[in-house]
Amino acid sequence: MTILLRYYWIAVLVCFASISAQAATEQSLLVFAGAASKPPTELAAAAFTEKTGIKIDLIFGGSGYVLSQMQLGRTGDIYFPGSSDYMDIAIQKGLVASETEKHVVYLVSAINVRKGNPKGIKSLRDLARPGLRVAIANPEGVCVGLYAIEILEKNLSSAEIEAVRANIVNFPESCEKTATSISLATVDAVIGWRVFEHWDPERIETVPLAKEEIIRIGYIPIAVSSFSKQQELAQQFIDFVISPEGQQFYRQFKYFTTAEEAAAWIGADRPVGGSYQLPESWQPK
Repeated sequence: MTILLRYYWIAVLVCFASISAQAATEQSLLVFAGAASKPPTELAAAAFTEKTGIKIDLIFGGSGYVLSQMQLGRTGDIYFPGSSDYMDIAIQKGLVASETEKHVVYLVSAINVRKGNPKGIKSLRDLARPGLRVAIANPEGVCVGLYAIEILEKNLSSAEIEAVRANIVNFPESCEKTATSISLATVDAVIGWRVFEHWDPERIETVPLAKEEIIRIGYIPIAVSSFSKQQELAQQFIDFVISPEGQQFYRQFKYFTTAEEAAAWIGADRPVGGSYQLPESWQPK
């Protein structure tokens, strides 16, 4: 009887271990992410799943739009926007646990054109040339669009801004769609992120802005959502993303992993992060 009982408990333990392993593979985290980090974040998420068995469900889009989805649905484990602007909003609204915020990588604004620069665009003011097709991400919900408007407003005259506005043919709703508009040649230039070139090096080329035209260095933050019911798992993913193991995927796409690297590329120190209020003149009538 004792032997039978022993076998019974062994069987129970084996069964429990099997069920626990199965449950672990069924664990998942929902991440609302700005598309500014999409290519490396997809790779990092896949590596994390392979390592831990925890599935990462990624919802990409404009940082403001995915924040609204998270808020309205009162769901999600992690908020991973493309800039500090939207993380500041999330913190102010109590949508994330502010103490969990970490900086993942750093971004620098640039002009992006087709490979070979067929239109010969060399400067910010060139975007005012008649006949050019320009795209700027929708600044109401996409961080790179907000940075673009800030750059235009703080560097160009009113007449030059109006000339650029006359050339804008599209306001894409995410970083991904902004970069794709260059890849597909639906526009001649965008004010985007320097890393867009490394998303699609065969079709996208970067035209650096003058160092005095760059207002601030952007960074991509990440934090645990206030709606998460599995905050320890969420923190585990954050820790992975900012670890050397996770950072390798961002380096693969030439993201800056320190503010100092970004400043060295610009050739000057600039404020890091911060926020910018979209002027009324750029808001829908």
